[in-house]
Amino acid sequence: MLEPTNNDELPVIPGKRYFTIGEVSELCAVKPHVLRYWEQEFPQLKPVKRRGNRRYYQRDDVLTIRQIRSLLYDQGYTIGGARQRMVDENHGATPAEISAVIRETIEELEDVLEVLKSA
Repeated sequence: MLEPTNNDELPVIPGKRYFTIGEVSELCAVKPHVLRYWEQEFPQLKPVKRRGNRRYYQRDDVLTIRQIRSLLYDQGYTIGGARQRMVDENHGATPAEISAVIRETIEELEDVLEVLKSA
């Protein structure tokens, strides 16, 4: 997702389930109004909204924001170029869909391993 050099300058993501927009702002070195703008520009970025339209970001959202930040600020992509690059990288899949495919693949490989062990 991000090159290791980009991770060094940003704080470690704590092991929490949800993060407020202020926390994500600090974790990703991006102002809150920029995060709200990116939500409109990048379909992959969908924080949970609760009482009073408050945004709560999950770990996958924070990683996605760091990827967007890297594309825009470090690699020099435009908003449109970064959006296209993220679609190309994920083939349009959301992080949840990618995780589901990975889990399914692991289960299939474990089944194959069991068959090989019993043979």
